[in-house]
Amino acid sequence: MGRRSCDGTGLLEAFRAAVANLEAHVDEVNSLNVFPVPDGDTGSNMLATVRAALDEAEKAGIDAPADRMAAAISFGALMGARGNSGVITSQILRGISDDLAGKRRFNGLDLAHALREGSRTAYGAVAKPVEGTILTVIREAADAAVERAELANDLEAVLTTTLDAAEKSVARTPSLLPILREAGVVDSGGQGLYRLFQGALLHLVGRPSAGAVRSRGVEPAKASTLVAHADEGYGYETMFLLQARPADRLDVDRIRLHLESIGESVLVAGDTRALKVHVHNDRPDLVIGFGLTRGVLSRITVENLDSQAKDLREEAAAAFSGDGLTAGPLMAPHHAPGQAPDTEDAARVRTPLGVVAVAAGDGLHELFEQFRVPERLVVSIVRGGQAHNPSTGELLDAIASLPAEQVLVLPNNPNVVMAARQVAAMTDRPCLVVPTRNAAEGIAAMLALDPSAGGEANVEPMTTAARAVQTVQVTEAIRDARIGDRKVKKGQTIVLDPEDGLVAADHDRLKAILAGAASFTPGYELLTVYYGDGADLDEAETMARRLGEAAGSAEVQLVHGGQPYYRYLISAE
Repeated sequence: MGRRSCDGTGLLEAFRAAVANLEAHVDEVNSLNVFPVPDGDTGSNMLATVRAALDEAEKAGIDAPADRMAAAISFGALMGARGNSGVITSQILRGISDDLAGKRRFNGLDLAHALREGSRTAYGAVAKPVEGTILTVIREAADAAVERAELANDLEAVLTTTLDAAEKSVARTPSLLPILREAGVVDSGGQGLYRLFQGALLHLVGRPSAGAVRSRGVEPAKASTLVAHADEGYGYETMFLLQARPADRLDVDRIRLHLESIGESVLVAGDTRALKVHVHNDRPDLVIGFGLTRGVLSRITVENLDSQAKDLREEAAAAFSGDGLTAGPLMAPHHAPGQAPDTEDAARVRTPLGVVAVAAGDGLHELFEQFRVPERLVVSIVRGGQAHNPSTGELLDAIASLPAEQVLVLPNNPNVVMAARQVAAMTDRPCLVVPTRNAAEGIAAMLALDPSAGGEANVEPMTTAARAVQTVQVTEAIRDARIGDRKVKKGQTIVLDPEDGLVAADHDRLKAILAGAASFTPGYELLTVYYGDGADLDEAETMARRLGEAAGSAEVQLVHGGQPYYRYLISAE
């Protein structure tokens, strides 16, 4: 990146420095979480997102022009986005990429206008934009960049102004968002964006950022999960990354339509600049040949699914005869992305409905597995939750792995809902999101699911069932804070509602939990206590007994959830 203009190599180096700077300050960003809970993950989610973007950029090649490098960054962020902060960051990068389309190099004015397009794209991705967040920071920083660029078309001047405006905007966020002011923090997403800008500027002026990110070699792409075929055979699985040629655009719908005419299990995800393509058929040469007519291919993999299935049948036979290992009770029937599926899935015709559920903890994972209905409902569990939100790519792979005509996604976490909705718009089949906020709501939604009905018919009753459950989560404050009109001290047990509202806080854990349960509207018949990290069985049984005494005639059920960070998840229904 030079003072006057920047090419693809300069963009890669500046972005690498930006990621390194965020990495060096990730704990700082995480600590700005509004609520003093141990799972503050805004910085971690942003870092995971931009790391995925950097990985994709490294693969684009050092000689790639600026627009292609920006497209690679955008696509990597899209597929690697985690949590709300990651999804919004990916949309900012997408807008920047769209505005730089057709440019082998860009100057200060180009950058300023690209930042403004990034702001517009991010705002457009959020159903109800809230000021005092990362959205405000990118908007005000972009506006300042444009104003400066119109006076001095110089990259250093524009980026310096951008950084200054971002810093001032972050400092103002508490005045725009009362919840930040009450907690005594600035917006964490906005601070993360500021650190990205700071890293890029430090690189531009020749100063090292606080962190360092190695240039990574190209790793072989993982084979995607095997999507079920009918009895006519498996054929080949072909995957590649398709990027538009300079000054060109990909017609996503037309590409998908053609691939569906020559193959099965078609997945086309991305935008007009870059697409991730996945197809099953007997002629991979036709798939690759078609891709070459549309753009530039990379990360090409072709797998013989017949051979995979044969190997898996032999493994299954060995396991049955006692010569191999058998699956344990917690082993997922649906494989993780990049792993081969079991033969039962591979040979099964698509069921009418499938569910992708996000779950943190072995106990919760097992609970969702139990909802499978052979030949009617398939379920895939994505590991994730507090402090480890799944990426859009992981959710997309889980959807692709399901042999189902329609798919419902249960995020089971407020910070996964936005990523789930983004993924639902990227899939090649009907996909709907039931906006569950925790695992207890997710289980209630599953109990209301009718496998014989379609996805659309299930969304409303499942959402209603999820919201009918009263829930609280129990954790420990990691710092002093003010939540609403109440002060919380470090080390106190705090009880939060599904929207992270403070229900109770006390140095005495039992008192806090009993106060939290007392907040439930009377009339419930079942109280379920999911115990996670930090709570052993003896403590959990004692807690359940005391809750039962306080609950009167309601039945109390104790379940091992295994969820991290939150000692208990308690539901009343």
